[in-house]
Amino acid sequence: MKASHIEELLTIMRQLRDPETGCPWDCKQTFDSIVPHTIEEAYEVAEAIRKKDFDELKGELGDLLFQVVFYAQLAQEKGLFEFQDVVATLSEKLVRRHPHVFTDKKFADTQAVNENWEVEKEKERALKAQTENKLESVLDNIPLALPALTRAYKIQNRCANVGFDWKTLSPVVDKIKEELEEVLVEVERNDLSESEQQARIEDELGDLLFANVNLVRHLSSNPEKVLRQANDKFERRFHLVELEVLRQGKKMKDCSLEELEAIWQMIKKL
Repeated sequence: MKASHIEELLTIMRQLRDPETGCPWDCKQTFDSIVPHTIEEAYEVAEAIRKKDFDELKGELGDLLFQVVFYAQLAQEKGLFEFQDVVATLSEKLVRRHPHVFTDKKFADTQAVNENWEVEKEKERALKAQTENKLESVLDNIPLALPALTRAYKIQNRCANVGFDWKTLSPVVDKIKEELEEVLVEVERNDLSESEQQARIEDELGDLLFANVNLVRHLSSNPEKVLRQANDKFERRFHLVELEVLRQGKKMKDCSLEELEAIWQMIKKL
């Protein structure tokens, strides 16, 4: 993108926020009010990539860039920082985190590169903790707004980087079995009120999901990715079940579970 294009975009943003001649919707937005739109735009970028729709991706990336420009404009209005400060901060960070590209420093392999990346991020967390006068934690700066599966994955990776992780798969699988048993124990209890029992079940279900994320991680996969693939596979098969029911001249709600299960198994074999 040419510098003139960036300046044009920033000018458009300033005009949208002009209190006299700007857009009423844009003028009333705040940092907090834009956050849901930013998250939505990020998901739309991911969806375009998943579908390999690169014409759509171009537009979605533009929408995501607009979010960055919008935040920068809000910050400039408050005297916090400007768009150029965002770019400068990013450039400095990328150069610092890639000494093997921008300096004479060399790394033996990808693992060494990743280890250096984590070292640099650790320095950043330590500096931030010192600046804010608080105790540093390896779990600092993992956004609460992340999807729960992704956040669990990041928490576990951070812990693994400091040695808090099983080295083999067996205890990971054992933990899943243990958590499943604890769920079933709570399900079978009859000495609690309904609300208390539900709270305890949900607590154990959370532990079970967390343990399953750990299994996915140990098998070198990403939980969001594998669950998305599972969703797509289920949706694809369910549509075929609907088509088969329709072909038989029936409606889904008129079929028994046994009939639907038989069709499902047939679809799986096909």
